Amino acid sequence: MNEFEINYDKLVEKSLKNVVIEALKIAAEEGLPGEHHYYISFKTNHPVARISSQLLDQYPEDMTIVLQHQFANLMLGDAYFEVDLSFSGIPQTLRIPYDAITYFADPHAKFALSFSYDNEQSAAIDTDNEPPAEPKQAPVISLEDYRKKHA
Repeated sequence: MNEFEINYDKLVEKSLKNVVIEALKIAAEEGLPGEHHYYISFKTNHPVARISSQLLDQYPEDMTIVLQHQFANLMLGDAYFEVDLSFSGIPQTLRIPYDAITYFADPHAKFALSFSYDNEQSAAIDTDNEPPAEPKQAPVISLEDYRKKHA
């Protein structure tokens, strides 16, 4: 008999990460209504994350971005999203893998989620076969399905 354990913490975290993905999808398709805005913290050193070397020098491990009024081209891929933001007046495109997200909040809704970051699992991602540079608009699939597809 095959003995294994069900990791309910990971199952819950996966479900809550899908809440973040759905919230991002709403922002991408409809914009953010009223005073809603998102704080998103993520691991900048994730192998699939893409930020400029200047930002990586400033934020070698973690970074928090705000999506409110001044963001553009929010596009969701299967394993990450991309967004254009300005830093010191310089527009930049960031690629943020969903599994690199450590915190998500919408202060207007008084809603926040924290996530653990599995360094070993992220280090095992094959960056030679990473997702294409241009993200797809839809559909969004789970990270587990993405990993199965690209294993």
